[in-house]
Amino acid sequence: MDPLVAAQKIAGSGLDVQSARLRVVSENIANSRSTGDTPGADPYRRKTVTFGSELDKSSGIDLVKVSKVGVDRSNFGQEYDPGSPAADSRGIVKMPNVNVLIEMADMREANRTYEANLQTIKQSRDLIAATIDLLKASQ
Repeated sequence: MDPLVAAQKIAGSGLDVQSARLRVVSENIANSRSTGDTPGADPYRRKTVTFGSELDKSSGIDLVKVSKVGVDRSNFGQEYDPGSPAADSRGIVKMPNVNVLIEMADMREANRTYEANLQTIKQSRDLIAATIDLLKASQ
């Protein structure tokens, strides 16, 4: 396979996984205050994304894939809110184990990685176009 086409394919798989990562981060942020419905019920649990490589048999190159969307098993936070329907007998509500600052940092990293993969695709397309132009001019 042509190295420039391979670079596009690899970068395309990078776009796919970073899109999935952004979706999970967005879901975590959106649910950062989602508590349980009943007293003592567990709130939203933060999701995590794990990447892995997978051989593309048709091209023989390793692509990045989402290997697993899991959950963060860290402890839930607690807040005193006796008026909440999720409050226990002491007025304590279990809060999601989502730290919005960490999610924002993860979102920024995913965004930058997405942009880097996008730039790789653009650059390889430009190089392919320049090669075609050179070949046309030499005829």
